[in-house]
Amino acid sequence: MSTEGLSIGIPVGGQAGTTDRTRGHTGSRWRVLLRREVWAPLAVDFAAVLLAALDVWLVIPDKAPPYSIYLSAFACLALVGRRWLPFTVVLGTVPGFLTGWSQLAAMIALGMLATRKQTHWQVWVGAALVWACRFIQWPLSDFATLSWREHVLDAIYGVLVAGMPIAIGLLIGARAQLSQKLVELAASRDRERKLHDDAVRAEERARLAREMHDVVSHDITLIAMQAGVLATTSGSESAQETAKVIRQLSTRTLEELRSLVGVLRSGAADDGPQPGIGELTQLVRGCEVPVQLTVDSVPEQLPVKVSAAAYRTVQECLTNVRKHAPGAAATVLILGDGDALNIEVRNDSPNAPVTPLPSGGHGLAGLAERARLLGGSFETAPTDDGGFRVRASYPVRG
Repeated sequence: MSTEGLSIGIPVGGQAGTTDRTRGHTGSRWRVLLRREVWAPLAVDFAAVLLAALDVWLVIPDKAPPYSIYLSAFACLALVGRRWLPFTVVLGTVPGFLTGWSQLAAMIALGMLATRKQTHWQVWVGAALVWACRFIQWPLSDFATLSWREHVLDAIYGVLVAGMPIAIGLLIGARAQLSQKLVELAASRDRERKLHDDAVRAEERARLAREMHDVVSHDITLIAMQAGVLATTSGSESAQETAKVIRQLSTRTLEELRSLVGVLRSGAADDGPQPGIGELTQLVRGCEVPVQLTVDSVPEQLPVKVSAAAYRTVQECLTNVRKHAPGAAATVLILGDGDALNIEVRNDSPNAPVTPLPSGGHGLAGLAERARLLGGSFETAPTDDGGFRVRASYPVRG
């Protein structure tokens, strides 16, 4: 075992850039929402007032009493407050409708009241007032001279004038309630799907925990025990040293395996405590591979998953060097670069005959999958001198 050129750089980095970007994105989003939430209602209110005023202006006679004009204008202007005081606005439009010509203003106010209150008693009171304004003609002396047929027609028209805004308001309210129910149903379906997925995942994790405990843990324990026996009975000093190393590695692997089995059985969302960049020095010293390690410009606030991914990447690469390139030296470079943590592991060509070892080929594939889940990148390629190079990059900021 040898460790060459071991050097640790001074970590640097910060979160100011992330904070500034977050504030900028939040400010832009609020500005968009402010424009949408403020100008759209104002445009609708302006259109309502304009239509009501146009309705009055088109039908007002030349010799209209001044008070009827003032009351009609007040009814049109009262529509500005229909979103906050819908019932009060309906009451404010009644005099202008009864003595003047603000029929459309009263209908718009009644429609907003029905949209907000639905079947509340205020809606029916407002509907009765609007119906009465359409049924009764001003001045009352003219109303008294109407025939019974004209009274029936006015009553029918009053039902239409008062009923149409209520019908539209009830439809709008029902649509809003239906949309809310659909959102709640979708959320409930997502919760049920998540609970089902969690149950399936928990069952699978429990099955994996049983298999790992019954098979892998048992075999590693036997390896550690046999290594201990070999270390005490073997006469060769090198054989004893090798047996001690095998026992240490087996014990360490067994501890990590038991920790992983505990996480699987508990069903925890995270992967439990894992080694990170801080343990790379110990890993390099105990890997039985000549390694030159360089760590530089690593951010101080490094995410736990990124730190664990960096450790696992180096661990898997050094294991592959020992298996597939015996006697070769390796170079490990970990460099922080702005928003990313870059890792490069390079090894020379093997200096000894390669002994085939059982391998499932899942190590590098697992590293690539880990990088993809973290939003990073992973690539491998042979070098010109017969060695091998692995490069990985993990984002360190959200």
